Amino acid sequence: VDDIPILINVILKAGIREAVDKYVPVQKNQRDLSWGRTAVIWLAYILTTGDHRKVAVQEYVKRMQVTLTELTGMLISDRDFSDDRLSVPANYLSREEYRTGTEQTVSENSIEVYELLPEVVRVDATTVSGFRETAEGELFQFGHSKDDANRPQIKIMTGSLDPLGMPSASDVVSGERADDGLYPPIISRISSMLCRKGLLYVGDCKLSSAENRLHIKAKADGHCLCPLPNTGSTPENMVIWTDEGNRRDEQEELIKYTVTNNKGEEVLKAKGYETEREQSGVTDGRETKRTERVLTVKSPAHEQQQKKGLERRLKKAEEKLHALTPPRGRGKRQITEETVLTGSAESVLKKHKVQGLVDYEYVKEVEKETKYVGRGRGSAGREKTVVEKVRYQITKVSRDNEKIAETVKNYGWKAYVTDVAKNRPGFIDIVRTYRKQYRIENIFNHLKSRLNIAPLYVKRKDQIKGMTHLLMLGVRIYTLIEFAVRRSLSDSRQKITGLHPENPGKATDSPTCERILKAFSNITL
Repeated sequence: VDDIPILINVILKAGIREAVDKYVPVQKNQRDLSWGRTAVIWLAYILTTGDHRKVAVQEYVKRMQVTLTELTGMLISDRDFSDDRLSVPANYLSREEYRTGTEQTVSENSIEVYELLPEVVRVDATTVSGFRETAEGELFQFGHSKDDANRPQIKIMTGSLDPLGMPSASDVVSGERADDGLYPPIISRISSMLCRKGLLYVGDCKLSSAENRLHIKAKADGHCLCPLPNTGSTPENMVIWTDEGNRRDEQEELIKYTVTNNKGEEVLKAKGYETEREQSGVTDGRETKRTERVLTVKSPAHEQQQKKGLERRLKKAEEKLHALTPPRGRGKRQITEETVLTGSAESVLKKHKVQGLVDYEYVKEVEKETKYVGRGRGSAGREKTVVEKVRYQITKVSRDNEKIAETVKNYGWKAYVTDVAKNRPGFIDIVRTYRKQYRIENIFNHLKSRLNIAPLYVKRKDQIKGMTHLLMLGVRIYTLIEFAVRRSLSDSRQKITGLHPENPGKATDSPTCERILKAFSNITL
């Protein structure tokens, strides 16, 4: 039996069966099992095994035939889950009109069933790489990737709802597309799906372009929250903002965001201040003006991370500078020109981003050797010449501690921008909201680690899109189970044990979906 009953129950509760049956048309001579029922059992199989290969489903259903028949109340045959038959719903889910309709139906049903009142929407993109051949018009293309730049990729744009952390809309595009232009379509779809004004859209610095912020304001009637990228006028402004922040910090004028750890100690998470600025832009041919809040925030954790990174770069640069001029010996190449030495040294400093922070001194060493002119043995009257061997040697490498201290003083600072009114929410609420951006990263973690989207075992463009959207529906089920259990434990102020085999007595009130499902893995009837 395993966890199949609980998975099928949650999938049905989310309304996936009705959504698929509503938007995937019935075919001529179709078998009795509807596409909605097919999708429910297929998703349950993917979620319990982490295997999205179509070819493996038929054999699994054959082994689970009695259980599935009892659960669904219908006669389930393994022929309902052949590779060819599963390609049909995957094909329809790749088409925008069917996919968006299915997503909207499932999202609306989930919000109603789980009694959610969404106020925050998180938007972000991820990439999925694969060993594929690229061609014009194909989804797999080379692009900027955190996974592997040597492999082509597809890009998945997602919007999720807080506090559920459930993906409510997604797009699959070719891997070379820039993230900036992917935000407006997904935001527009979520806005029309939720039919609510004043939603706060949270994203990374790629959301912060003027076009995206204007789109959220004018088209979605919402608000944005995102960090400012280190481009345009931001670097100049950051110098001013951080100087003001350091001045206020010395006078203890910064707003502090603290939390209580498990030891009952108050821990500083962030501190900063905020200012306002007027921004303008053109929407539909009309110039619009808006007031934005700029939050300049210093994170102690980020500051320590930057300090450690600087120390690593300084040590590496010092080691490589000394290695430029080794002592004389076999195989030890010497630098004989001053321009070569200075060029190599500056290249090392630039590579490790420590220009101006490390100084070096060098000397010119000249060795003179007297030799006879020509070949043969020497004699008292034979002509001689003096040969000079020149090399440049680095004698000292030192750090400029004053400049390093000045640089470190600006570490940990970051600027965020939002157009939410100042009284709703406040500085600490804004900081706390952005720090929960990990919730959308959890979606990508489920997609890659649990559902194993890479590699994709399909080739055609429509199947790639359809399978990706089916797996995104699977992520919804994971987030629904996790959210429902955690909310129930929080309401009852209870903790559960037995989910950690390495520590059976460990109690938790925030179990992951993987551990919850694993607790059902040995149930048999």
